[in-house]
Amino acid sequence: MTDRAIIDWPAWTDSPPGRYVLEWEQTQLDRVVSDVFGYHALQLGLPQLDALRENRMPCRGLVLDAASGASAPYAYPRGAGRAGNGDRNGLNNGAAPSGLVGLPAPAGRSAVWCDLLDLPFEAQSVDLIVMPHTLEFTSDPHRLLREAERVLMPEGQLIILGFNSLSLWGARQSVGKMTGRPFVPAAVDLIAFTRLKDWIKLLGFDLERGRFGCYRPPLGSEQWLARYGFMEAAGDRWWPIFGATYMIKAIKRVRGMRLVGPLKVKKPVLAAGLAPAATPNTRNHTQ
Repeated sequence: MTDRAIIDWPAWTDSPPGRYVLEWEQTQLDRVVSDVFGYHALQLGLPQLDALRENRMPCRGLVLDAASGASAPYAYPRGAGRAGNGDRNGLNNGAAPSGLVGLPAPAGRSAVWCDLLDLPFEAQSVDLIVMPHTLEFTSDPHRLLREAERVLMPEGQLIILGFNSLSLWGARQSVGKMTGRPFVPAAVDLIAFTRLKDWIKLLGFDLERGRFGCYRPPLGSEQWLARYGFMEAAGDRWWPIFGATYMIKAIKRVRGMRLVGPLKVKKPVLAAGLAPAATPNTRNHTQ
């Protein structure tokens, strides 16, 4: 990797630190998505990472946004129709919804072009959503999370990957942005793991699993990254929350309501009073 700042995702993923991060994330995703079952699964952005490779759902889609850097290097085809705000037909038999464009995608998947902040899928129609660094490229992370919550079915699963701001990589990114030389590509500031947990809890998700990784220093040389390979095992044991990247797996919970009949107000039962053993006869007593 050259000494210049690399701010676009395709170029960064071809660099030594980019390949290092993607290798760790691909390993984690292959392990996690393999035991998630259902019918519809979506990956939002980042085509360089095959998040649904080990998933066995029949309808798997790669959702791309022409306005998001996470969709590069894919380009929206000229003259193709784009999904409108009212088109929420969902995936059907593995094909793209009506009005959306199917583009070349990994085997067994359909590529869908739309606005990530206005997903063209019906509410509660998707079983699994994977968002690899998608929140770092969108202009409104809160709205994107709300859209993911809307389209997920009850007990559906959400997997989020991102760069950890509380790490050496996050510190270098903060300094790099002030000097105009960011180390990792991101349209917004990196989202701390603790803040993201608060966001998903407010949306009704239960955090099932969280994992950190990539403990080597933020170096641009493959040779220097290899020299610090010993930090992987040490970091996972001694400072796990300071990994460069994190993965969160959450489950959407829908709190049910119990319908009950009219409440029956019970009258209070008075305690039995004490009565004398023999009641005097007033008439006989006066005589």
